[in-house]
Amino acid sequence: MVKAVFAGSFDPPTNGHLDIIKRASKLFDSIDVVISYNPQKNYLFTENERYEMMQEIVQNYKNVSVHIWQGLVVKYAEKANAKVLIRGIRSTTDFEYEFELAHMNQNLNSKIETLFLPTKEKYAIVKSSSIKELAMFGGDISNMVPENVEKAVLKKYASSQLTNSEILL
Repeated sequence: MVKAVFAGSFDPPTNGHLDIIKRASKLFDSIDVVISYNPQKNYLFTENERYEMMQEIVQNYKNVSVHIWQGLVVKYAEKANAKVLIRGIRSTTDFEYEFELAHMNQNLNSKIETLFLPTKEKYAIVKSSSIKELAMFGGDISNMVPENVEKAVLKKYASSQLTNSEILL
């Protein structure tokens, strides 16, 4: 049985993330989607909110489970007896960063491999940070995120949009 880990901040989860999960679920016996938590970072959603959104998104994938982890992802993989780290790649910029990260993880544990899955073209520009910015200014994010995520993002920004419009007056 080959277990894989797909880790990220997922702040918020996107259709691009879901596409990687869907495709990877056909390649591996088991996938742990790991919500990374770094207390040094500022997130729009708490780790528990991200966990709840992701749980709803992957509920139809019988071989996918969701977890929260604070620390090195390669250490999570060791603990979970996973053999593969899945990384989504949107661009050459992503590849450079992920390539260096794969080498670092290989140095930490040579028994765990990193597999890069290129995104589908329609998700190449879908980035969590861009989605947050677009939503903050009232843009349409419905084709970039699952419905439950869209509702959660819009709810987060609902009160701040009133404040921003008042500032413009």
